[in-house]
Amino acid sequence: MPRKTVVDLTVEALRERILAGEYPEGEPVRQDAVAEQLGVSRIPVREALRQLETEGLVTFNPHRGAVVSTLSLTEIEEVFALRANIESDLLRRAIPRLTDDDLQRADEILDAYELALKSRDVGVWADLNWQFHSTLHAPADRPLTMGIVQRLHNQSDRYQRMQIALTHGEMRANAEHRAIAAASRRRDAKQACRLLEQHILGAGKSLLDFLERQRAGRHVRD
Repeated sequence: MPRKTVVDLTVEALRERILAGEYPEGEPVRQDAVAEQLGVSRIPVREALRQLETEGLVTFNPHRGAVVSTLSLTEIEEVFALRANIESDLLRRAIPRLTDDDLQRADEILDAYELALKSRDVGVWADLNWQFHSTLHAPADRPLTMGIVQRLHNQSDRYQRMQIALTHGEMRANAEHRAIAAASRRRDAKQACRLLEQHILGAGKSLLDFLERQRAGRHVRD
């Protein structure tokens, strides 16, 4: 198997484990242990961790090696503020270029999302969330901006998964996604962008409130 394929698979496996919370924030990622778990050598693990560093999911500490990144509440607030600004601009640019196929794809993703809600599959929900947003944004044809947005999604994803699993906030997100899709289908860019901004900022506020309670409780136990 070509090394690039091994590295890609290792990146995917590590990314999913970080986003799912299997590797908690602030914890080191032991390369030997990961290599043994995945049945690969340390070389693709090391290369994968470097790629995840560029995504903001891990940082390298001189004494601890690769460590799962931790975002402060202020940084999380900034992530969602950036998302709201950037994604609204992408959607504004994309709406005149959206095709019927794009809109059909967005609806199909939301149908799959509803099935994931019934099964409480948070991992699938998170992936479909990105698919929905990226499907509506892609026609803007701004690949560099899309790369930034995907990194911002990855940085907040694991916190959102934890929140969704414990607070059942996904039903509201589903209704908001449907409203955004409907406004996009009407080519009402102003309304669609307003709904998208409210959706992202609202999700950010809910997440911050949740994390404040979680971290306050952790400090009390400590």
